[in-house]
Amino acid sequence: MLTRSTYFIRERVRLLKLTDTYDIFDPDSRTQIGIAKDKPGDLVQALRLFLGKEALPIKIFVYEGDNPDDETRLLFSIQRGFTLWRSRVNVFDKDGQIIGWFISKILSIGGAFTVFDAEGIQIATVQGDWKGWNFSFRDASGSEIGNITKKWSGVGKELFTTADNYMISLTQEYPSKTNLLLLAAGLAVDTVFKEKK
Repeated sequence: MLTRSTYFIRERVRLLKLTDTYDIFDPDSRTQIGIAKDKPGDLVQALRLFLGKEALPIKIFVYEGDNPDDETRLLFSIQRGFTLWRSRVNVFDKDGQIIGWFISKILSIGGAFTVFDAEGIQIATVQGDWKGWNFSFRDASGSEIGNITKKWSGVGKELFTTADNYMISLTQEYPSKTNLLLLAAGLAVDTVFKEKK
């Protein structure tokens, strides 16, 4: 799954939700290739009844296939602790080793964060536009290396639910760790930086 250049992400629609689940599809064949599951822990889940997600810890686990209970299929996780102003989001491989992190920018129009590898070397920035839900990945030289675009699935569905559908596209195939960090960054836009409920 980590050798791809395009991913279609679909948030599962639920009426009352304390956790989120995101299905990951091959946009060409429309087959499910992965799943991202929010597993916050009992205390954080209880706090979500009273507080917004923006300050609470988040743990998203990404699996190959469609079963979030099969730990042998775990690819990586995205985790953030309690936060107030700037969010630091860590990305761990399946063995729990850190492979990179994201730091949100305090002042940005449309939202932005920087992507670092495990050695602290900046590999990309993710920058939103002022109009809404479009983001671009840019490398250290400023060249676009990918983007995230919202895929509307009908005005009625988007008006009456908080479900998001979007496409993550990379301009080329990258080494698996870079690809993993860029996929994680794409998922983090919605699951960490944009999700408020």
